[in-house]
Amino acid sequence: MSVALKPFHLAIPVNNVEVNRKFYRDILGCTEGRSSDHWVDFDFFGHQLVIHLKETNIDDIHTNPVDGKDVPIPHFGVVLDMEIFALLADNLRSKGVVFIIEPYIRFKGEVGEQATMFFKDPSGNALEFKAFKNLDQLFAK
Repeated sequence: MSVALKPFHLAIPVNNVEVNRKFYRDILGCTEGRSSDHWVDFDFFGHQLVIHLKETNIDDIHTNPVDGKDVPIPHFGVVLDMEIFALLADNLRSKGVVFIIEPYIRFKGEVGEQATMFFKDPSGNALEFKAFKNLDQLFAK
């Protein structure tokens, strides 16, 4: 089944609205939308991300091994084009973001070749950003 791509909506818990507001706005460059004292909407690369105050931290992140790396579960993110991915990775490095998994290329020269990187927001939510050499191979086997 094929459907037209539409923006998704994702709501995540954060332990400090202001600290995370600055991260998503100033570090990732997301435009802020509506907000209150307990939540903030962002344009997350064309999708709606809402951070909601939950005063406990997310310390219990599990991992699965992928390419010899510990991929955090759960995680979320977006697929970008390669040029934007590279610019974002450089921007994150320049702002001192610590990577869980440094940007690297998976499946080099194979079907589904992709760049990927993982890092956390200030509340411990794991994010993955990807870029495909050929976006038509997003779901290729």
